[in-house]
Amino acid sequence: MRLVLLMAAALCAAPLVALATPCQRGVVFDDVDGDGRRGASEPGIPDVAVSDGTRIVRSGASGGYTLAAAPGSTVFVIKPAGWRVAAGDDGLPAFWRNLPTEAASPLKYGGITASSTACRDFALKRDPRPPGTLRALVFGDPQPRTATEVGYYERSIVQGVMRRYAAPLAEGAQSQYVPTNAGDLGLTLGDVVHDDLSLYPQINRATARLGLPWLHVAGNHDLDFDATRDEDSLLSFRNTYGPDTFAWEEHEASFIALDNVVYQPGRKPDYVGGLREDQFAFLAAYLPTLPRERRLVLAAHIPFFEPTPGRASFRAGDRERLFALLAEFPNVLLLTAHGHVQRHFLHDAASGWRGATPLHEYNLGAACGAYWSGVKDASGVPVGTMADGTPRGWAELSVQRDGQYSLAWRVATEPVDEAIGLHAPRVLRRGAYPAFGVYANVYMALPDAVVEFRIDTGDWQPMQRVARADPRLLAENARDDAAAQLRGYDRSPEAVPSTHLWRGTLPTDLAAGEHRIEVRTRDRWRGTLSASATYRLVEATQ
Repeated sequence: MRLVLLMAAALCAAPLVALATPCQRGVVFDDVDGDGRRGASEPGIPDVAVSDGTRIVRSGASGGYTLAAAPGSTVFVIKPAGWRVAAGDDGLPAFWRNLPTEAASPLKYGGITASSTACRDFALKRDPRPPGTLRALVFGDPQPRTATEVGYYERSIVQGVMRRYAAPLAEGAQSQYVPTNAGDLGLTLGDVVHDDLSLYPQINRATARLGLPWLHVAGNHDLDFDATRDEDSLLSFRNTYGPDTFAWEEHEASFIALDNVVYQPGRKPDYVGGLREDQFAFLAAYLPTLPRERRLVLAAHIPFFEPTPGRASFRAGDRERLFALLAEFPNVLLLTAHGHVQRHFLHDAASGWRGATPLHEYNLGAACGAYWSGVKDASGVPVGTMADGTPRGWAELSVQRDGQYSLAWRVATEPVDEAIGLHAPRVLRRGAYPAFGVYANVYMALPDAVVEFRIDTGDWQPMQRVARADPRLLAENARDDAAAQLRGYDRSPEAVPSTHLWRGTLPTDLAAGEHRIEVRTRDRWRGTLSASATYRLVEATQ
């Protein structure tokens, strides 16, 4: 054992007092030939940040760095703008490595099994993408429970992205589609799987088909639930995905991924939203290095706002500390998931935000929808409509170099370009009391959205925002209730009040016959969105 320690000390040129510390000297270098190994002619890259999730050091003039990280840490390079990170054998960006952890109770899913005390060089390669527009795909809660559901994810989400951005291959090719121009970056906002962490390799193989550098945030269903403390609850996650808190830089935006799930074994609830002291130390070290004008995107799993007023799901003190660190940044965007519903939230003083303008949090819907539930569509995948009526899908984020950004929700079910879901009765009695409505579920509606409708070529009239359940999902609930047999593996979720539902009253004093309903709204990023339906007025005497 002493011989091994002496050899390690010699390799790292470390003093004898550091014999038990994993070697933390290395070089950040320009991987010109792309083989991941530093060749004699491949230069070091100066001024690149390397971190253990708490402290940050920068590479010197020749690319060398020294960081004496503690056992159990994950050491990573903060990818600078203009550079790329090579993919590892799993297709994910190889920008990190784990150090051996302190002795802990054996975990069901193994914890950290791949670790090394060897000195680590980080390979970067120049990115040919010019500054301008960054396009990112964002997935919330893929959350498969079984290999079958991993298949649902691949067929509906992964292949849905490929169909949207790919050209068909020639007849006879092995795959029908190949990814082309799907984006520049991918991000999954936690609950990569649903408790069964052995599914990580399967879902990673599916995601890797998209050919993008893909980053992962931890969710509450990514925990080692047999861990006895929060510090050990993401060891198996980190074994696959690396650091649970890290940064990643592009020309147009700086991304910070945060594990904001605090595990509380033996308590109810067994987790709460919050942040750790080491994360605050990382933020305090990193944020002052960022240009204020660049868009800053914070990605986490649990919403920073309280979805249910009066029920605390995120530690208020942690939110206040985070917001205080962010207050001087004019271009911040928060991305979260977790709830399997979709909404936008604008933070202000009521939630502890003291910035000059409201802080936008986009709490996006789930890739799995409502946990892969509901009847199956034509492709054999459960339709998965979420409890607020939002169809399952993914988000697209585009960021410009001046900090401007745009968002879109892409529906993975038919019709694939649907932005507004309509519900209206098919027939009404002509002359009946006008008590029946058309409902418009505007999936990406902001709090200040204006939605209008008209009948035939009549005048546009405002619709009223209502805190009600989507009638389309209520009808599906009724069909599930009436069925003598299960209509799918799991029935659709019970409909809950939606935060993006509007109602307009249908007139009954028009001529008998069919009438066209048109609905429109002005989306901040996509312009005018519209949808249409029809209803009939019929004469009835008794």
